[in-house]
Amino acid sequence: MADPISVSGPVSGTDKTMTLESGLLAPQSQGAVVATLGGTKILVTANAEKSQREGIDFFPLTVDIEEKRYAAGIIPGSVFRKEGRPSDEAVLTCRLIDRPLRPSFAEGYRNETQIIGTVLGVDMENPHDVLAINAASASLMISGIPFEGPIGAVRVAYTTDGEWLPHPTYQEGDESTFELVVAGRETADGSDIAVMMVEAGGTEDAWRYYEQGAPKVTEEVIAAGLEASKTWIRESIALQREFVAAAGVREPLPFEAAADYGDDVYAKVAELGTDKLAQANTIVDKTERNAANDAVRDEILEALAAEFEGRDKEIKAAVRSLMKKVIRQRIVDEGVRIDGRGPTDIRPISCQVGLLPQAHGSGLFQRGETQVLNILTLGMPRMAMDITYKDSLNPTEKKRYMHHYTMPPFSNGETGRVGGTKRREVGHGLLAERALLPVVPSEEEFPYALRLVSEVLSSNGSTSMASVCSSSMSLMDGGVPIKAPVAGIAMGLVFEEGKYTTLTDILGAEDAFGDMDFKVAGTSEFITALQLDTKLSGIPADVLA
Repeated sequence: MADPISVSGPVSGTDKTMTLESGLLAPQSQGAVVATLGGTKILVTANAEKSQREGIDFFPLTVDIEEKRYAAGIIPGSVFRKEGRPSDEAVLTCRLIDRPLRPSFAEGYRNETQIIGTVLGVDMENPHDVLAINAASASLMISGIPFEGPIGAVRVAYTTDGEWLPHPTYQEGDESTFELVVAGRETADGSDIAVMMVEAGGTEDAWRYYEQGAPKVTEEVIAAGLEASKTWIRESIALQREFVAAAGVREPLPFEAAADYGDDVYAKVAELGTDKLAQANTIVDKTERNAANDAVRDEILEALAAEFEGRDKEIKAAVRSLMKKVIRQRIVDEGVRIDGRGPTDIRPISCQVGLLPQAHGSGLFQRGETQVLNILTLGMPRMAMDITYKDSLNPTEKKRYMHHYTMPPFSNGETGRVGGTKRREVGHGLLAERALLPVVPSEEEFPYALRLVSEVLSSNGSTSMASVCSSSMSLMDGGVPIKAPVAGIAMGLVFEEGKYTTLTDILGAEDAFGDMDFKVAGTSEFITALQLDTKLSGIPADVLA
């Protein structure tokens, strides 16, 4: 067996060390890195197909996390004594890895690419999720896959003394008021860290700590946390670069940058469709607007069928690209959005409670065309979800407050498969769960298990934040003595010609054609949850602030 190549670096402000190692495990993998923090160890591999699948029009990146119970010295508690489907925590870790990595590959690269993280050991003190992000970046860096990294990531906890603590243990996180996971990359000139992903939320005991005098997590505190996180992101990036220099890089994977359409096609589409698409995208109603856009597309297809025979797919892609351009141009040049709102305007909101007489609580929240019904069910404490020996590689033993989210195809006026929970639904459910966690009364104050289910009945942007709002309503309708109501909203961003334009309460199309999806939830006094994704190479922290 080969001798491993190992590089270690201290985590400043702590007595911890992060280690990256390669050369011993998974020798046939294009990239393979074992990352260690404390007693927690994870193997992350990166592999890609040698060529692009014919006809593919998206980047097929897959991220999987294998949480085997042996990592904690545990035999699974299932009937067959083996692992089943991925836990919710594993799904969330996959999403944490995917989100900052996806926009960091070379432009036009569409070879099938797979990241697999195998948890080898956990000390029940140091989480493996953020470690996996750093290991995935390092694995890609040595694989030869066209990845424009490195990406560094850190979790920071806001202590009751008002300090940001890097890479906290589970206990340190529980003893804080807020945890912030940030991933970023260096800017082109190396002078700053551009933020690429944020996932954050308040802790279960945050309200109690606030009552005892701990500083509340406000917008200013979050801005300071993003700035503080740069120190440890830089350290991770520096460690990865040192590791790459020691381990070396495989032969670069050759690829042909994919183009959705030719310049000749786009020029003709723009000539025929610019004014018509601009007009269609002033229609406020989503269904009518989509129908108008489809009509314009079909008209262009018919007009160009003879000139570009056999290139219908290129024409459709060019139409979508042109639609994106006219929508963004109107926002930047005129300050007017698809539905006629200004950048800071919020859609009409309506609320209703007590819709379901048999439910313990129910709340219907509608913002524009987004509508979510939340249902509360109460149970005895024994109905709390027991996750010891079953679904988790962390010290958590049970969950008495649970939130589940479903978005059936009819919510978009479409048909589709029903059954099973998709990764997106798991992520949205956990985000809304995290947003309410700090205000849910303790078991001593309210000795019941609580299950909330958000049913998305109509979707046009920010259904997860609508789930937060409807959750607050159903809890209050059911008589649960929450500490304060919580509301949530999604912000967007358009970056054109060096100018950042922020959008409040984004539509689905603004999410699809914009550059950022920034969800924030909180009470009237403090923030309870955050989630940020971007399609840019990163967003300066001062823009987010």
